[in-house]
Amino acid sequence: MNKITPIVLTILFLTTKIFAQIPITVAEKTVKIGILGQQIFYYGFAQGDQMIFSFEETTGKEIKEIEITEMPSSSKFMDYRVKKLINKKINISQTGVYKFSFINAALAGRVCKIKIQRIPQSTQTINFNTAVYWRTNQDTTYVPTLQKVAVNSDTTVVETYNSSPQISSKNAINGNKNYQIIDFTLPDNTISWSFYFATGSQGKAEYEKAKISFAKSAVKLVTTIANLDPMAALALTGVSFFNKAQGDDNVKYWFLSDQKNVSLFENQKPFTWYKKGDVINEASQMKAPLKGKVYLALLNDNTIDPIKLTLKVVAIVVKQKWQTQSVNKIIIRNKGEPYLPGQPLLNYHH
Repeated sequence: MNKITPIVLTILFLTTKIFAQIPITVAEKTVKIGILGQQIFYYGFAQGDQMIFSFEETTGKEIKEIEITEMPSSSKFMDYRVKKLINKKINISQTGVYKFSFINAALAGRVCKIKIQRIPQSTQTINFNTAVYWRTNQDTTYVPTLQKVAVNSDTTVVETYNSSPQISSKNAINGNKNYQIIDFTLPDNTISWSFYFATGSQGKAEYEKAKISFAKSAVKLVTTIANLDPMAALALTGVSFFNKAQGDDNVKYWFLSDQKNVSLFENQKPFTWYKKGDVINEASQMKAPLKGKVYLALLNDNTIDPIKLTLKVVAIVVKQKWQTQSVNKIIIRNKGEPYLPGQPLLNYHH
């Protein structure tokens, strides 16, 4: 064996060992920590490293706290009211992410010099990548919360108006006005309603025909609601069984939005309406309004003859029954997780 070989091997071994003991700078920076502020940095270290940490406030003032934590929660170093710290050494027992936290509790900023170094255990970790990467994951939690829950509902048909008013002609000798204002109040919890009005016997006859047509229809089978008739079916489904009547007498109508527009109508001034017509008979489903008082203006433009009306209004009322139950409220939070390339995630929390 060549006697030179052991000498060369010894030299290489000593050189490698010495080289491995040379500190490698991880970070060297000057940072400003704002008023009542905090600065946090993250770096990775390899198992067997020796961390060397130095800190100095450039004006000789102190900061409240410095802490070095092995993520996720193992504190490795903490100090308070620090002005200067030189070559604090920490042995790294396992590869991981380390958090450097600096807290300033003063009402003035602090300018600090920070130097972080590592001495690898061997040449195998000299080129260890200390950069920390981040990924965003969703953290889902379930919080028991008391909440009102609808357990069932009760649907009923409410006849809101049923009358046979007579409206005088334009030239009535008794001096009566040739219009009437009808009003009715919708029940609480109304979800829709319908109306039917008609003049004379023809319009009344069409109502009776609609009842017969409805009785023969399968539409009555779509619900178990009691007292379902063509008016209720129209209010509930929008399907009409009413045909247009033929005759000589007509009526003009306007659904008015409020009492103010009733006064404008009565004083023959411009007014606001949301539905109008000039008909012998009329039937319609209404989805609005659904509460409060409804105003209907009816006018007879016949110069001689009065008209007699059939007028009906039906509302669909749904009353829900509620119970207080404990339900799980889902809360989703985004959280940042630091990791090192090639290393498993350790459920870090940012």
